[in-house]
Amino acid sequence: MSTMGNSTNIFWQESPVGKLERRKLLNQKGCVVWITGLSGSGKSTLACSLSWELHTRGKLSYILDGDNVRHGLNKDLGFKAEDRTENIRRVGEVAKLFADAGLICIASLISPYGKDRDACRAMLPDAFIEVFMNMPLALCEERDPKGLYKLARAGKIKGFTGIDDPYEPPLNCEIELNQKDGVCPTPSAMAGEVITYLEDKGYLQD
Repeated sequence: MSTMGNSTNIFWQESPVGKLERRKLLNQKGCVVWITGLSGSGKSTLACSLSWELHTRGKLSYILDGDNVRHGLNKDLGFKAEDRTENIRRVGEVAKLFADAGLICIASLISPYGKDRDACRAMLPDAFIEVFMNMPLALCEERDPKGLYKLARAGKIKGFTGIDDPYEPPLNCEIELNQKDGVCPTPSAMAGEVITYLEDKGYLQD
């Protein structure tokens, strides 16, 4: 009998179709591309560009966007530290399922705390690619695509990452994207860098 977490009397049900069979069917290896960075750093833009580039190559991907998951899966969570942790844990578990199914899962979330990202990495020790959108706060605040920095500066949003709540940069990410001579690379160029990494590591073929 197996006991996991708070659930008891549960058993793992094996499937006749496994990871290797799904790899052969899709001709790719499932993984999670975890894009982290400040609000306005370009995470969602990169996620969409990367997903499209993979699609043009005949590779199946799916985006788990930080805002989108809060419309359904995580709509019961707020932005306290413990809620942020649970938000990332749930997304990590879903991303793990997508990767096991053979998809290239693109998770695009601020995910400000290193311990939470490390917990997701631990779920997928051989298939977790952390992409750090290392854009300066000034640039992100200048962009402010959702108007959130303005609200945070006005005190209308409390606990906003980068203003009055910390962002812990990755220490050992696989890919770091930043400005070149003060210029932000195009979404296509950044997606190309991720694609090159996936190709080199063998994720784009069985």
